[in-house]
Amino acid sequence: MTVQHALLAFTLAAGFLTITPGLDTALVLRTAPVEGPRRAMLAGFGVCCGCLFWGLAASAGLGALLAASQLAYRMFRGAGACYLIFLGLKLLLRKGRLGMAMGTGESPAALGGPINVSPAQWFIRGLLTNLLNPKVGMFYVTFLPQFIPSGVSITVFSVLLAAIHAAEGILWFFVLTLAIRPLARWLSRPRVVQTLDQATGTLLVGFGLGLVFEGRR
Repeated sequence: MTVQHALLAFTLAAGFLTITPGLDTALVLRTAPVEGPRRAMLAGFGVCCGCLFWGLAASAGLGALLAASQLAYRMFRGAGACYLIFLGLKLLLRKGRLGMAMGTGESPAALGGPINVSPAQWFIRGLLTNLLNPKVGMFYVTFLPQFIPSGVSITVFSVLLAAIHAAEGILWFFVLTLAIRPLARWLSRPRVVQTLDQATGTLLVGFGLGLVFEGRR
């Protein structure tokens, strides 16, 4: 496989994986109408920075360590599960405050929406959602080597592939954010916000619990 063929094949494969619905897409889709497009893009940028980290970590051997060491993998999985469950519960527990908003006619932002969470915190949320998911690390360990041709620096080429994946992610999140802008007014209604919070929170908690119970098999 030549360098050009490797880059083209990875770009197509990573592009398909990028648009496949998952936690990252759910986080951005929920954030854009509720917290605003800027915070949604910051969350997406955090996710993409996580991809760069995993690309570098995979080339440096951290991913291989997670694959080889059951203890390291379990500790990392436990930390990721706790964070995802925590983030999901925070969204689910917003129900009461949003119910008050529906009764008083106030917007969700007036009862602690985007004001309580700074833009920087949304970047950190996106970053941690990616970094604390051991399955992302395992994915990079098994996926990247398939597109690394002979005769190149493994570290440099791995980071290059991760950068391509991150760029595709940023572009995808930008498209999603633009696509829902015409629906922003409807999506920001308290009942719709509550539904988005419950759906995203349930997905995050469910994924976190999946990581927990996976370790008990």
